[in-house]
Amino acid sequence: MSLRAFDLMLFDLDGTLVETAPEIMDAVNDTLGRFNLPLVSQQQVNDWIGHGTLSLLVQAVADRSGQSVEAVRGGDLLRQMLPVYDGFYQQRCGTRSHLYPHVRETLVALRAQGVKLAVVTNKESRYTKVVMDVHQLGPMFDEVVSGDTFSTKKPDPVGVAHCLAKFGAARERTLFVGDSSIDAATARNAGVAVWLLPYGYNMGQPIEACAPDQVIADFSSLLNPEFQA
Repeated sequence: MSLRAFDLMLFDLDGTLVETAPEIMDAVNDTLGRFNLPLVSQQQVNDWIGHGTLSLLVQAVADRSGQSVEAVRGGDLLRQMLPVYDGFYQQRCGTRSHLYPHVRETLVALRAQGVKLAVVTNKESRYTKVVMDVHQLGPMFDEVVSGDTFSTKKPDPVGVAHCLAKFGAARERTLFVGDSSIDAATARNAGVAVWLLPYGYNMGQPIEACAPDQVIADFSSLLNPEFQA
């Protein structure tokens, strides 16, 4: 029997592998400024991250314009803003983001142990690719599932189910690593274990409230001998 605890590990991207919030805020504020709307704060952006770009922009525009979320989501302004944001975020990607401590060396060590690694994020594929390319993460992963890979996204477990099937992994030997209640719900919906990091974006709520199987202090805890089977 393998001495490792897990055969497959799935990772969220923003707030788990990469600190991206500062440059996301920059791109949001670039876009708001272009449309003569007041700017948002870093904390606001941190609290809105998790459901994908569209949701984040809807929240920002609603907050800054005084419109309801429903009105923004169905309005022309949002459709005008999306391609503008796309251009700004493409420019901003990599300018103020960085890998969290111990991410790269931990991923290298896990791969050396034979663990299959996948990203499952709600970030749209075009942005996922940019972030992963900038931080040279692509070669570390065996599969990448973005927010637009399937018709639904987290907390729907479709991305996890896809990875389980692709790698023939058992649920009891699969781990989801994330930073938010969305990740916890995704793992629970898929029937796999979930460990959460405390430094990411959990919409302003303490990570312990998600009741994960473990709260780990940092990424290197994934190599802790006490967690080995």
